[in-house]
Amino acid sequence: MGKTPISNRIRVLRAEHGDISQGDLAARIGMTRQTVAAIEKGKYAPSLEAAFRIAAVFGVPFGEVFQYRAEEDAAFLKRQKQTRKQTVKTDG
Repeated sequence: MGKTPISNRIRVLRAEHGDISQGDLAARIGMTRQTVAAIEKGKYAPSLEAAFRIAAVFGVPFGEVFQYRAEEDAAFLKRQKQTRKQTVKTDG
């Protein structure tokens, strides 16, 4: 599995909040330590609910934890390109 186009600041926030361990964070949001580790490394994108739970643990807005990089989302870019081609065909 490759990296997701979603980056995060979980490791930094864990350190800023008293060195919360991955296991501690996992227990607080109802996930496994392995899942938190995968999210933190960008190997797995959390569900929307899990992402909001993570932000709530740190008491920060969602956008301070997670960032979406559209330029690194190959599937999104491919759909955008296809949509533009279809629009040109129907307009032209």
